[in-house]
Amino acid sequence: MSEDPRQAAEQYRLDRRLREAGLAPSPDERAANEAERETASGPARGSTSAERAAYVETAIQQAIRRGEFDDLPGAGKPLPDLGGGHDPDWWIRRKIETEKLTGLGPPALTLRVEHAEMAERLDAIAREPEVREAVEDFNRRVIDARRQLLGGPPVVTPTVDVEAEVAAWTARRRAREVAATVETPVRKRRWFGRR
Repeated sequence: MSEDPRQAAEQYRLDRRLREAGLAPSPDERAANEAERETASGPARGSTSAERAAYVETAIQQAIRRGEFDDLPGAGKPLPDLGGGHDPDWWIRRKIETEKLTGLGPPALTLRVEHAEMAERLDAIAREPEVREAVEDFNRRVIDARRQLLGGPPVVTPTVDVEAEVAAWTARRRAREVAATVETPVRKRRWFGRR
């Protein structure tokens, strides 16, 4: 029988209900079901670590014989980044790389990256008021990061002059428009080829 008294009590109640309904299993069937449950559930609770290890090893060997480990992704390939030094945050770095996540990390580093990419980010914006708002938001986040004592690297990212960035955005925009008109020549219609 089971070592758990709650499970034994529930089994007793179930057997009693089945007997009352006339559906009680024979003692041989009950013993076979119990033996089947014990082998399917794994090693017993009071087993030693050697018995548990033997059970796990047996289960692995049976799975290998059934072919459950055949054709797994990465089979026969070396493990990536195995030769590097010890990095306790290796799994976080790998997740960030595989998912291409941005904006994660200490504010000092994220603001530094955002400052380096500011011209590209602003060029994606179409209207001047939105450019002003984006630059003011960046400045506000830089000042907030300087005020907070969260630890990590110090915030050395400078604030940006709003008017200078708007003027630079306007100049870049005009240069793109001029380049677009120069690159696309106007097609002349040929009147003599008409029928």
